Amino acid sequence: MRAERAPLLYAAALVAMFAVFDQAWLGIAERADNALVDTFIRVQAAHLGPDPDIVIVDIDDASLARMSREAGTWPWPRAVYAELVDGLARQQPRAIVFDILFAEADRFRPESDAAFIDALRAFPRAYVPMSRLPARDDPHGVSLPQVADALGLERTPVAQPDAHAMLLAPLALPPELWRTGTIDFVEDADGVGRRYRLFEDLQGWRLRSLPARVAADLGYPMPATAMLPLAWRGPTGSFRHVSFADLYEDFQRGHPQRAADEFRDRLVLVGTTATGLNDLRRTPRSSLDPGIEILATALDNLKNGRAMRTAPSLLSPALAIAMIGILALLFWRGLSAPKIGVALLGASIAALGASLAAAAQPLRLPVGGALAFAWLYYLVAAVSEYRRERRARELAVRLFGRFLNTEVVSQLIDRGETIESLSGKPCEISVLFSDIRGFTSLSEMRPPQEIVKLLNRYFERQTAVVFRHGGTLDKYIGDCIMAFWGAPLADPQHARRAVACALEMERTLLQFRTDLGAEGEHFDVGIGVHTGPAVVGFIGAERKLDYTAIGDTVNLASRVEGLTKGIARTLVTADTRAACGDVFTFVPRGAYSVKGRAQPVEVFEPTGIT
Repeated sequence: MRAERAPLLYAAALVAMFAVFDQAWLGIAERADNALVDTFIRVQAAHLGPDPDIVIVDIDDASLARMSREAGTWPWPRAVYAELVDGLARQQPRAIVFDILFAEADRFRPESDAAFIDALRAFPRAYVPMSRLPARDDPHGVSLPQVADALGLERTPVAQPDAHAMLLAPLALPPELWRTGTIDFVEDADGVGRRYRLFEDLQGWRLRSLPARVAADLGYPMPATAMLPLAWRGPTGSFRHVSFADLYEDFQRGHPQRAADEFRDRLVLVGTTATGLNDLRRTPRSSLDPGIEILATALDNLKNGRAMRTAPSLLSPALAIAMIGILALLFWRGLSAPKIGVALLGASIAALGASLAAAAQPLRLPVGGALAFAWLYYLVAAVSEYRRERRARELAVRLFGRFLNTEVVSQLIDRGETIESLSGKPCEISVLFSDIRGFTSLSEMRPPQEIVKLLNRYFERQTAVVFRHGGTLDKYIGDCIMAFWGAPLADPQHARRAVACALEMERTLLQFRTDLGAEGEHFDVGIGVHTGPAVVGFIGAERKLDYTAIGDTVNLASRVEGLTKGIARTLVTADTRAACGDVFTFVPRGAYSVKGRAQPVEVFEPTGIT
């Protein structure tokens, strides 16, 4: 039986190889894992809160509308930011970080730029961003050694003296105020951003990102890695937001209404969530996450030593191979597909629960791809097993249907019995032999074709009787019928059923003789029944199997049938009589010597039910 399940092992090997191939080249499982873990991160983040010391001064839609009279349309004159910096500086925040590029001077309002420059000089912990342009244009970019001090570049031992890079520096400000870094949120292949670049190596010159520059200046511990996997806390908008217009208007009042220490020792970020300014990104927690919130998350992670950890990349294929191997072993050992499916469902729920819990640690634990491959193999194996079982069922119906009635066949198939499981079983059974008397003289009176039809009619009636009493039809031996009870299904009433069948066979014989008319006058039968141990099973070659019983019990039943001539139509042994209890009345018919027995065999004629 296990050899028939060998294809399941081949299928397991193929699915496992596909899991490895996908990990190395296709990345299907990785995309599925990312989507699943992102969902778990979003669920867990909803129960967490960001650092309360990080505050966003938000240029929101309301600010754009309310500031239009004071500052005009976007972009605003930089004097507006000068007043903001002056007002914030009075409260001594830990740092002011702009998420707005100041890439070129305002030629039409130079006095506005000058006011902003003065405000930045007065507060040395104000930071502005820069942008890294595509690397393909680096040969036409600025000389890195010349701008290294102004941009805060770190020279490594392999720094090239002729290195150039295309950078968009804050050219609206003098170089001594370039307290800057890149705003470099990194999107993965699926378009979702999960990491923030801390630094980039430009031909040996290390360019830091804006959050890395701020964190380093404030003395926060810095990770050694170039990328910071972001640990999200709270849904989008969880950081404290203060409307730019509200704050600006309060700073203009002679007697401000807001708390004088509202921003003391806070990290104040200035950026926009206005929908019209298109500073929105896809992140695990939202498809429209404002860039200022992402920058705030990066600073939150650096300030508090938070970072999303990721399980080893080989975990997913290793888990897939392990689960496929376990499933293959269970199928190979013959466990039913529904039970395996329930076990796999339980394992899947446990794995998903572990991944959900890990997201709060924070740890990306990818299990979705491995589960997908495990379920793929399960479906392949379950379909294969279903088809194999259907073929086995059809074979069982063909085999058992020759010997048993349909109800018994159904019971055997439902129990999963096979040729192997039903072969060579020692059983306590009752064996019945029924032989036709007077058949020779009848054969002389009719053509051979009619004799065959006559036998078929008789056997059909008596076979129906055997099946009606739950018997197993062993074989036809010429004009003799052999049947037994007690196998393949165990039956403690097998002797009673055999005797009841014999009595009904007598009645069926009498009716058949009546149907034959005068020609049936000499048509009779002898029926012998004996109860005892025997070996029952399928015997024969692969192309010709018979379900039969062998042993001394069978031989004695045949001998008893031979004793019926001149004594009684049906005879049973003392063993059968004892097994029937007091259900039937029996008439003793003497004891006779039979071949193979040293002691005479006592026989009885059943005459009816008590």
